[in-house]
Amino acid sequence: MSKQVEFFFDVGSPASYLAWTQLASIAQRHNAEIVWRPMLLGAVFQAVGNTSPAAVPAKGAYMLKDLKRFSAIYDVPFRFNPFFPVNTMQLMRGVIAYLGTPKFESYLSAVFNGLWAEKLNMESPEVVAEVLSKVGIEATDFMARISEPEVKARLKSSTEEAVARGVFGAPSFFVNGEMFFGQDRLSFVEDALRD
Repeated sequence: MSKQVEFFFDVGSPASYLAWTQLASIAQRHNAEIVWRPMLLGAVFQAVGNTSPAAVPAKGAYMLKDLKRFSAIYDVPFRFNPFFPVNTMQLMRGVIAYLGTPKFESYLSAVFNGLWAEKLNMESPEVVAEVLSKVGIEATDFMARISEPEVKARLKSSTEEAVARGVFGAPSFFVNGEMFFGQDRLSFVEDALRD
């Protein structure tokens, strides 16, 4: 596969979740590889001076309606998480830890769905343990992996790379070096892969 779409995301972003539900089929249609680029959205916001749309009440209310509209278009479950905003540091370290392993897709699916389809408290170690156990990941394995200094360093490095490349929010995509921001720009991503 010569075509690639880089996907900068944080599981705590509902727009990242919606993009994730569509990205595999887009990549498959265009024989493209998804290059996973996990990042800490809070650290990106801090570095670039951005804030969550939820910080502006009118914008947050509109965004929630928009997310629901897109979930209906995509025909995927979406239930806004009552624990939002979620500290995703450990969950994103998990993304890094399982990236490139046979358990990656199961891990990502379990976490995204736990947050945005089942609206679970994914900051609770007990809840995370239960969610991961359903996909064959033991809590002890998860905790050991996310505690590794290399995993922590890779997440920090990936976040710094996002900032250096001009990312200011999630999800962000790169195709042929061009950035597209927001799950509502997936048609642009698809056009770029088609060209």
